[in-house]
Amino acid sequence: MHNKLFDLTGHVALVTGGSKGLGKAMARGFAVAGADVMISSRHEEELKPALAEITDGTDVRGAYFVADMTDREQVNRLAQETVDQMGHVDILVNNAGSTETGEVDQIVDEKWDRIVELNLSSCMALTRALVPQMKPRKWGRVIYISSIMALGSKEGRSVYSGTKAALVGMSRAQALELGPFGITVNCIAPGPFLTDLPGSVLSDAEKATFAEKTALGRWGDPAELAGPALLLAADAGSYITGETLVVDGGTVCRLF
Repeated sequence: MHNKLFDLTGHVALVTGGSKGLGKAMARGFAVAGADVMISSRHEEELKPALAEITDGTDVRGAYFVADMTDREQVNRLAQETVDQMGHVDILVNNAGSTETGEVDQIVDEKWDRIVELNLSSCMALTRALVPQMKPRKWGRVIYISSIMALGSKEGRSVYSGTKAALVGMSRAQALELGPFGITVNCIAPGPFLTDLPGSVLSDAEKATFAEKTALGRWGDPAELAGPALLLAADAGSYITGETLVVDGGTVCRLF
């Protein structure tokens, strides 16, 4: 029995923002566990090599689809194309996201609207499109990638923190709605993982400060998020729903 707890053979996973960083690491974890995988991002030149890495050494099916998640029509096409190519979707990881910095009186509508659409509204739209085909099978997993910035924040990050906190609330409501259909809905709240996003926003001094704030004294490697995602995607996590799994190296446990 225990060797089946994390077995995803026969399941299909869709991971948005799957061409690099945390998305690619989670998709790789699913593929190694036996799931067929669809990944999406805006850039085909990144998707092709990423998919090769994700499926390397496995016999799973892999596919990719180019989609800008700020475009609602493309989000809907991604859902339809994934079902058409893969047959169905069992595991949805809403991972695509970005950030804008600026204090509240500096935020312009264009930047606010773009981040809200990408980090929050596209997640709702993609889940809305894919849940109906999960319901008849009485099995499904929806995972939103939130952030520890949903639980705490810092100056200039209200747009990002606001959208990531909204994912937590949305997942709790959806867990109640979808539980009767055997579908779990959870968030993962990563802490300091050194991917392209923080790498482009933070200075070297800020990166060092983030590392010092963790209990482990270091940034996380993206591969270290594959296990938590697999737990929530597999039968091992079948009784976990409406929760936010914090994976932060012990960052939020430090008060002072």
